[in-house]
Amino acid sequence: MIQYRLLANLAILTSATLLIAPPASALEAMLQGKSADAMAELVRAQGGEITHHLPAIRAVGAKLSREQLDAILESGSVERYIDDLAMEDQPEAPQQNPKSGDNCQVAGSVALATTAKGFAWTMHNKKGKAARLADLQLEWPPALGDISELSLDEQVLAAESVAGTASFIPREEVSIGPHQAMRLEVAFQNKPPAGPLDQSKFNIEARFTNDCSVKLMPGYPDNETDYYYSEVTGANALHQQGVTGSGVTVAVLDSGLWEHPALTLDTHGKQRIPARYDAIIGQEVDTTFDESGHGTHLISALANSAKSFRKGSPTGGYRGVAPDSLVIPIKAFNESGQGSMLDIVRGIQWVIDNRERFDIRVLNLSFAARPRWPYFLDPINQAVMQAWADGIVVIAAAGNEGPGEMTIGSPGNIPYIITVGAVTDSWTPWDRSDDYIPDFSSRGPTPEAHIKPDIVAPGGHITGLIRPDSGLTREHPEYLLGKDAFVLTGSSQAAAIVSGLTALLLQLEPALSPDDVKCKLLTGADPAINGDGLLAYSPFVQGQGYVNIIRAILVGDSECGNLGLDIERDIGMLEHFEGPAIVDETGAITLPNLKQLLSPLAPVKGKSDSRAWGIKAHVERLTADEKENNPFQWQLLYQQEKALVEAIGAPP
Repeated sequence: MIQYRLLANLAILTSATLLIAPPASALEAMLQGKSADAMAELVRAQGGEITHHLPAIRAVGAKLSREQLDAILESGSVERYIDDLAMEDQPEAPQQNPKSGDNCQVAGSVALATTAKGFAWTMHNKKGKAARLADLQLEWPPALGDISELSLDEQVLAAESVAGTASFIPREEVSIGPHQAMRLEVAFQNKPPAGPLDQSKFNIEARFTNDCSVKLMPGYPDNETDYYYSEVTGANALHQQGVTGSGVTVAVLDSGLWEHPALTLDTHGKQRIPARYDAIIGQEVDTTFDESGHGTHLISALANSAKSFRKGSPTGGYRGVAPDSLVIPIKAFNESGQGSMLDIVRGIQWVIDNRERFDIRVLNLSFAARPRWPYFLDPINQAVMQAWADGIVVIAAAGNEGPGEMTIGSPGNIPYIITVGAVTDSWTPWDRSDDYIPDFSSRGPTPEAHIKPDIVAPGGHITGLIRPDSGLTREHPEYLLGKDAFVLTGSSQAAAIVSGLTALLLQLEPALSPDDVKCKLLTGADPAINGDGLLAYSPFVQGQGYVNIIRAILVGDSECGNLGLDIERDIGMLEHFEGPAIVDETGAITLPNLKQLLSPLAPVKGKSDSRAWGIKAHVERLTADEKENNPFQWQLLYQQEKALVEAIGAPP
């Protein structure tokens, strides 16, 4: 079947009048026409099997022989059909924890494990050939003294240690077997301080003979009780004011949910899962077992109700962005992260049908595939557009197929919805000078020339809960923290964080329409600005900038979402819309006047002395007598926003 990829037990919905089973060679087809009921009647008349009833897109999914399909088409009532839904011709996107140009077969655990006298670090051989260790280099805080013992898989080794550094070259062969792990343990003369080790103070590099090198990641000071993204996005500050997403229902169409108390209960210990729907079998269910782990991780970023702690003390906030939001998991993806187009549409159809029943305000779609059709002809996109038109804010991942142009996935290519790219903090959450947009985050424009993504949000090494022994933990054991926490990187996580922020906004302003939510989030975003006052990234890379929920609430505009577009005419196939992207005289994809707006300084990965995120950060770094010579008038905007905030009475 045509499959969408994330970023089973198959039961068929049949008509009560269906008596003839389709032949083994049946086509999987979608038929679209005047209505889903009309298409269903055509299928029944030919003895075909109806698998999906999809009124949101005036269509049905069906299993038919070629002869049955030909007879249906002769009726002249079918406006459009797709008869190759059994083909597996779609790319798998977004890939999780994407890496570029790294063919090393060994991966090191994302975090050190603290031991009584030092630390342990595990290396995983993820391929089918043994990896032979060539040498090992270590650095640590000198206050710990010299190494008292070093071992690999409990085999004690001799290492030369001098002033906080050590090197080890094995005299005999030391290898990690295929699909095996090796545990490095280091003990020091001086006992480490209590609590998690500050991983940024340690350096480990293991080199293997097949030109493979693996290094310890910098890590966060405490990745177990403080997930950081709630604070850097402004959610934590709102939690302390009682804004936790209470009363706002978010549907997450993904791989299901692991029933962990921090995910099924809110901050008061009350149940907050009003329903569960399995779009693969087409039924409301008691559990949506998450074979993959992807859906659970997203819901953890969105709504984990566990308290955050820093240095042993509560921060006043929570690990999830909207810890009191109501969450509805919708399962449409299997263990390998694959889902069929018709199942996905059926999941969206259920959200539309049950919007009022559960007061569903937000729909998170953290999956993508290469656009196969114009945005308005993709069946999933058609269902998503209907959801938006019906009052549901749809948040979609941009995809992880960057850094090339026009790599935005579907459904993120829909102009109406909020499409989210990723930004990473380089493992330093309190220092924005090294925050940058990583190569994997998909870029615009879309094939119809629309600017995407709309905004960017934290998507680098996001910690969240995951079901132990799920597909992702087996595929990426190096990203497991303890038994049930996991680090994932991608625009999927960025989208989930924005869905949580949207729930906070809707708690404060429940009357906002989807267009107004989009307007507030985009006008409240912090653009990346270089020292020359010009944009550090193209809008095709950063959209309107880094999401900032506090700024969206205080100074975000309304009534500006999707101006110049008409979703009702679009859905009705009366008019479709192109974006502002153009091709210049050199053949480059650009925007009118972009050369005057975009800094000629190429953006750097990591720390930048030029890039600042947000108007406030940019203007406040300028000297008193420094005047800008750029088209944006940042200083004027800064003064206007400052006056507005002061008038509201909010802290500056």
